Amino acid sequence: MSLSLDTSRRVHVRAPGKLNLFFEVGPVGDDGYHDVASVYQAVSLFEDVWASHADVTSLSVSGDVDVSGVPLDESNLALRAARLVTDAVGWEGGIRLEIHKGVPVAGGMGGGSADAAAALVAVNELVDGGLSSTELHALGAQLGADVPFALLGGTAVGTGRGDELAPALGRGFFAWVLVADGGGLSTPEVYGTLDRLRSEADIAPDRALPSVDPAVLRALRSGDAAALGTAIRNDLQLAAVHLRPDLAVLLDEGLDAGALGGLVSGSGPTTAFLAADSGHAKRIAEQLAARGHEVHAVTGPVAGARVV
Repeated sequence: MSLSLDTSRRVHVRAPGKLNLFFEVGPVGDDGYHDVASVYQAVSLFEDVWASHADVTSLSVSGDVDVSGVPLDESNLALRAARLVTDAVGWEGGIRLEIHKGVPVAGGMGGGSADAAAALVAVNELVDGGLSSTELHALGAQLGADVPFALLGGTAVGTGRGDELAPALGRGFFAWVLVADGGGLSTPEVYGTLDRLRSEADIAPDRALPSVDPAVLRALRSGDAAALGTAIRNDLQLAAVHLRPDLAVLLDEGLDAGALGGLVSGSGPTTAFLAADSGHAKRIAEQLAARGHEVHAVTGPVAGARVV
């Protein structure tokens, strides 16, 4: 693609963090990976990414959360996403990415994946790449299972490695209180711990091929927060709590504060508590904040990566 630089052009894309309302993990395969069945919901904590032309491709990161653990080298998913787009369309110029993070880092909410999704959309727009949504989703799947969902947004069922997505029918919005206390957890370590704990206890997964509990889908379709609160579940919670026993105490605190249900989101350590409505969420958040926790009151579902 021939270079036609507009150095003043700056594309801004916003992408959401996510919760796993349900996450069932199958046995580890010979390749070391697991099939999963997940229900994702995009929530109102966002990553903002700006893309502009530059002599060389580079990255900077700021945030409303601690960004000290965010890599600035080629391991950064957003930087890799930018290169995937420029390689796909034959763009030979540099790209400047500026990221402002609102999703807790290494918190099990897919912040890095949201950065990647936003970068895919922003760079495609910046260079007039012309890649379709389907093509962007295929590129995103190369970066990780959560990236295609950050592009899609809303509420969706993920199967396979989590990147085979089907929108989930739902009614209305759900109110959540998130607690993002303490350091992050390594996703590979959480999966490895789950495999070890299952092996030591001789506990096999419920099914070789995971599937979503129909009760979760019924609750989403009806918009019934109370029913959803009793159905949410995360297989990775066992391992996350083993690695961070304080999470078990925190989950009890959220339920004691009146939450309809609570779970560790993804690989953790962020915990999510479901409320009946926004007013109820505010009251739960106030109680947990009074105990010294870092809280966020959010709603979902929200849209996926979009140009702002």
